[in-house]
Amino acid sequence: MSRKFSERAQEVDENGSFPFENMKELQQSGYTSLTIPKEFGGQEISLYELVRFQEAIAQGDGSTALSIGWHMGVVRNMYEANWDKVTLKEVYNQLLNGALINGAATEPQTGSPTRGGKPQTTAEKKGENWVINGHKSFTTMSPVLDYFLVTASIKDSDDVGNFLIPKECNGIRIENTWDSISLKGTGSNDVYFEKVDIPARYYVEKLERRKKVNPWLLHIPACYLGIAGAAQKEAVTFAKNYSPNSINGTISDIPSVRAIIGELELKMQTAKHFLYSVSKKWDESIIEQQSQLLPELSAVKLVVTNTAIEVVDIAMRIVGARSLSAKSPLQRYYRDVRAGLHNPPMDDMTIEQLTAKSLNEIN
Repeated sequence: MSRKFSERAQEVDENGSFPFENMKELQQSGYTSLTIPKEFGGQEISLYELVRFQEAIAQGDGSTALSIGWHMGVVRNMYEANWDKVTLKEVYNQLLNGALINGAATEPQTGSPTRGGKPQTTAEKKGENWVINGHKSFTTMSPVLDYFLVTASIKDSDDVGNFLIPKECNGIRIENTWDSISLKGTGSNDVYFEKVDIPARYYVEKLERRKKVNPWLLHIPACYLGIAGAAQKEAVTFAKNYSPNSINGTISDIPSVRAIIGELELKMQTAKHFLYSVSKKWDESIIEQQSQLLPELSAVKLVVTNTAIEVVDIAMRIVGARSLSAKSPLQRYYRDVRAGLHNPPMDDMTIEQLTAKSLNEIN
């Protein structure tokens, strides 16, 4: 499947289109329901399994991997956030049949929700229903979503909550504003919710001021690690086959090139071990231990994403000027991998978490 994604990636990138075929194949394969708990008919895969799958998908197409990764995390978080069981069953039944869901949290005025800004999107109780009004940006997978999980401020209250909005509701308007040079195929458009009326049960979660630990965000570094892996493969393949007439053999025989290839492998192994080990640590920890893992989870994202950027850069140095050709996938990997710097958590927030952890451990 990843190979097919790779074959389509250039066209999606050049056209700035959405990878509809890739999403359809993921749905038909049953992949999109793998994080559903067994209690509701899913496979309840582990965090370690998820990051390995997401890494493999990203080797084919980063846009597809990041997009479906958000869905996979939301699907599991619904359960862990203790949604009402009736609503969970209703939504999971649709997800088992291929429905797609993602959060709509970021807003133009508040920026990333991880920074703590209160949503300007509002939810007002009218009779037995809630009415949602607001404007969300960076709503990934917007062209194919069946459900939007919208973060909104409760009118006349200090509370903030998550509201489930099916795509069939009146008042949803998607504007094709996604013009990023990175991950062009994520369909991360602006979405407007204008007097959207939903039943009371779709107020699914009151959000606490203190952020919960969300291990499923490791799909983000897994995506960029996959992109880096694709760049590594492209560069090594080039080195093994490129033979200018100034040398005997290929450039993979040149000591300086061999040293760079070894450096690439070292960086990839280091990043993989960090991502995999923390994922397994989460899977094997009890609830009390998991609550203490936020600094490590954040550190994984910082280290793996920044390492992935370094790997792509080094891979391009091996290939040289050819890597900047529009025909080379390396120029796409270069653009795509940099998007990781702007996915949560941001590097400065991670460093602060690690600082606090270190200071708290020293008496």
